[in-house]
Amino acid sequence: MGDKAHTHPGAAGRATAADHPTSVRNVVLVGHSGSGKTTLVEALALTAGAVNRAGRVEDGGCVSDYDDMEHRQQRSVQLSLVPVEWDGIKINLLDTPGYADFVGELRAGLRAADAALFVISASDGVDGTTRMLWEECAAVGMPRAIVITHLEAARADFEEMTRICAEAFGGDDPDAVLPLYLPLHGPPAPDGHAPVTGLVGLLSRKLFDYASGERVASEPGEADLPQLDEARSMLIEGIISESEDETLMERYLGGEQVDVKTLIEDLERAVARGVFFPVLAAAPAAEGARQGLGTVELLELVTRGFPTPLERAAPRVTTPEGAGRELRMCDPEESLVAEVVKTSSDPCVGRISMVRVFSGTLRADQTVHVSGHGLTDRGHEDHDVDERIGALSTPFGKQQRPVTHVIAGDLACVAKLTRAETGDTLSAKDDPLLMAPWEMPDPLLPLAIEAHSKPDEDKLSQGLARLVAEDPTMRLEHNQDTHQVVLWCLGEAHADVALERLRSRYGVQVDVVPHRVSLRETFGGRAAGRGRHVKQSGGHGQYAVCEIEVEPLPGGSGIEFVDKVVGGAVPRQFIPSVEKGVRAQAAKGVAAGHPLIDVRITLLDGKAHSVDSSDAAFQTAGALALREAAAEARIHLLEPVAEVGVLVGDDYVGAVMSDLSGRRGKVLGTEQTSGGRTLIRAEVPEIEIGRYAVDLRSLSHGTARFDRRYARHEPMPAQVADRMREGVRAAS
Repeated sequence: MGDKAHTHPGAAGRATAADHPTSVRNVVLVGHSGSGKTTLVEALALTAGAVNRAGRVEDGGCVSDYDDMEHRQQRSVQLSLVPVEWDGIKINLLDTPGYADFVGELRAGLRAADAALFVISASDGVDGTTRMLWEECAAVGMPRAIVITHLEAARADFEEMTRICAEAFGGDDPDAVLPLYLPLHGPPAPDGHAPVTGLVGLLSRKLFDYASGERVASEPGEADLPQLDEARSMLIEGIISESEDETLMERYLGGEQVDVKTLIEDLERAVARGVFFPVLAAAPAAEGARQGLGTVELLELVTRGFPTPLERAAPRVTTPEGAGRELRMCDPEESLVAEVVKTSSDPCVGRISMVRVFSGTLRADQTVHVSGHGLTDRGHEDHDVDERIGALSTPFGKQQRPVTHVIAGDLACVAKLTRAETGDTLSAKDDPLLMAPWEMPDPLLPLAIEAHSKPDEDKLSQGLARLVAEDPTMRLEHNQDTHQVVLWCLGEAHADVALERLRSRYGVQVDVVPHRVSLRETFGGRAAGRGRHVKQSGGHGQYAVCEIEVEPLPGGSGIEFVDKVVGGAVPRQFIPSVEKGVRAQAAKGVAAGHPLIDVRITLLDGKAHSVDSSDAAFQTAGALALREAAAEARIHLLEPVAEVGVLVGDDYVGAVMSDLSGRRGKVLGTEQTSGGRTLIRAEVPEIEIGRYAVDLRSLSHGTARFDRRYARHEPMPAQVADRMREGVRAAS
């Protein structure tokens, strides 16, 4: 890292199966949309000799954003795996989407990786979402490095961006975020901006010039030494402060010259332990060039500074019944434990599952146990099945390169696992095990859909099932109250991708319809009703009369039926019939077609006929009596109220609270949390927060998140209820 002078690409990057966990590095690239993650992956693949020109494989396709949908949307929408090889090390590069709607793909990448490269655009800086991702990685101790891109942009300043990153990511120790190289600028362009043409290694004190399209090492000029020495001293002090050798700082301050080899070894250990976060610069290769600026340095950092899978703690596993099991850390000879981190469908080969093997060795054509638990609230079913896997392969763009086996610590793709879903565990057939699924954000944007035509209706159920199997951040709901099919998504872009996948992958055309919340009705006061069902038209007639009284009950009481008939006015065998009739009518509603709740219905009197009375007649009479009582009473429309928790940066607290008030919300309180954020708790009618996932993101510039849970139903304000009733009348 900084002491090598590569002048040619690494070993041809057609990575196959690794032979030992020490020869694997799993690295996820994270950063906001447009920061240059995909471009960086392609530049690294080019430098490693994996592609024939920037971003291209033999068939002419891109190595990362190769999906047609990504081309149309001009952004990454899914996790992509690009394996390359450098100095005998297989590097699994996991390219993640930067847009907030696809955070599920990003979380999958974090689960599969052992280290992270935070890609920061010099022209855009550090946004709130990237800060939150940094904190997530810090919480689990994931090693990180920072790559600054877009240095060619006007007013791009590497030193200033390094300072910003130190403030944003350094926390109490900004000296833990320092550059390993300084940019070397060429002659200024007509606009005054001097392009970056090379790098100066602070530890090696060597200059690496990329102006020719390949990395050429030389000695820095005298004019570069003062700036180089100042930055070098800061870096050395930063490395030493994180050194496991507690005497090193004292010796250094005492004037002792620390050997460069010792510094590099300490740097590599500090990076692997996740306590030092180097900053590097990178740029794609120019047309016809073989290496992009900084790509060799990045590959050196990944292979030498990032941890091997052996340095990751063994996952916590249980049997499907919940009994705990201990595993040796990343042992290819241990019992098999692998996890499906991504599921996708290919038109040619069918379902493809990307898996990370945490223990044991996965082999082609092996029979494995598939366990899926813990996602039943999102439309997934618990399952324990044995499946014979198909071919194993490593992906590279649209290509799938066959391998015979995948050892612990490596990543690969498995074909034809028909039951396995994202988040499922693969284990040995005779030793089934289960990993707890990783945490996923709740999808909070409802998308109500209907099949466009009868042929679409026949295929809709299967298409939706496949969709949620691939993406655990989607939740499928068949609402029994509104009779709508609702696909819950993370945002509008997420919803657009879901609709596109239904159409293009599964051949299902759907229409989006307005989402309806589950309203209820109740009586505003006491009322009486008489139901008379009498028909004499020849043959067996129908005769039933009943009189009821209805009164409201406190919220949550449901429907209470009371029998106060005296003297046998309604024969005992028909009293359950009256109750069945009023309950059936209550389920249908009495005013606007919403279920009736929280009332006591008392049967007071009635009449029967010795021949013509029947169960069906008294059911009908009971329903008529309830409708008559409703016609004479004031009916309240009840709306569901959600308890909402909004975690937002302190700068946006006022705006969020004002917005909640405008949604008829009632703020219950606030609570200060870490990281300069505030938790706002409020109660808000659900009808007002249908698009809150989108609106809150806009309001807080993507830095806030919220959760919600049903609290209760309560009366809707009269003016709002009148609008709802008018809408029902207009629709009918």
